[in-house]
Amino acid sequence: MSGQATSSGEVRQVAVPADARMLSTLSRIDYSDAHLVDTVRARDRTAEDWVRAILAGAPNHVRRTLRSGWASLGIQLGPADDPELVLGWEVRRSAPDFALLTAAGARLGLHGEVLMMRRERSLLLATFVQLGNPAARAVWTGVAPGHRQVVRHVLGSGVRHAAVDG
Repeated sequence: MSGQATSSGEVRQVAVPADARMLSTLSRIDYSDAHLVDTVRARDRTAEDWVRAILAGAPNHVRRTLRSGWASLGIQLGPADDPELVLGWEVRRSAPDFALLTAAGARLGLHGEVLMMRRERSLLLATFVQLGNPAARAVWTGVAPGHRQVVRHVLGSGVRHAAVDG
């Protein structure tokens, strides 16, 4: 799955692997995507450490923009600086090779999960969304293309930045 390892941090969208989908705790997955970035440093950190470095370690303006976007979807987050959370997302499950973050959006009926998986020479970030009603489906249809673009940017720049910081 990982292909050749590069240090460029180039992110590409891939099919959601079955082993990733099986880690979701949602009762139903209405939307999913997965993005892969090759890095020879994948094994330098646990999956949870990677997702913390990429999301919580992003520049302030990126963190604010992400939280604002999630809030606009009705996603209920905890405090951004809570060490038990990752930029406000609950760590539902964590092991060396994966970390599953979760958040719910009662206002729109949207429930989301972010999964980080480390492979031998790559990192996979998957998004799972459960859409509880027609309004949530309509909103997500409009948001999904921008979501994928943001994931590519944040994942790529986060891996490049984290690799430099060691």
